[in-house]
Amino acid sequence: MPEEVVSEAERLTRLATDAAVDAEAAVYRDRRAEIVREHDFVPRVREEDDTLVLYPEEWVEEGLIQLDRIEDTDRAVEVSLSGPDHGAEWEAVEADNEAIVAAVAEEHGQVHAANVRAFADFMGNHYLKRVDDATEAERAEFLTEYYPRNAWPSAEQAAVVEESLRLAAERGDGT
Repeated sequence: MPEEVVSEAERLTRLATDAAVDAEAAVYRDRRAEIVREHDFVPRVREEDDTLVLYPEEWVEEGLIQLDRIEDTDRAVEVSLSGPDHGAEWEAVEADNEAIVAAVAEEHGQVHAANVRAFADFMGNHYLKRVDDATEAERAEFLTEYYPRNAWPSAEQAAVVEESLRLAAERGDGT
């Protein structure tokens, strides 16, 4: 599942949750289902822990997960929706991180930009922080936990991810 699809599914889920009108929320949920269906996945919000889960379509029958069809649980994508407040503060952090992603893209190319975008998603969604404010522990968590499971990097991206994080930190210091 491409990271940009996961991010968009999360964004649409948040919009549906915040929608003032049921019809508006339904439009967001329908759009979310449509974009993940293009990749043969099914979205669901797990209410007990407020998590968006994207399941491979072949695991689901009549809206229910068929446990006997699951060979590799890492194929599912999970995004916590109950992290930090994602209101105006999140939007400000996202705007700052997007500016850093754009600067890295312009100065160093799309491979580094894709890595920085994945890091921006991680930092914004999990810590409500700019990429250039990440601690060593947060960078390590990203590199060992989030990146391999959620970024779906190409071999070229994976080979330079640590350099990408360094470029983001340097570029961020100047914004």
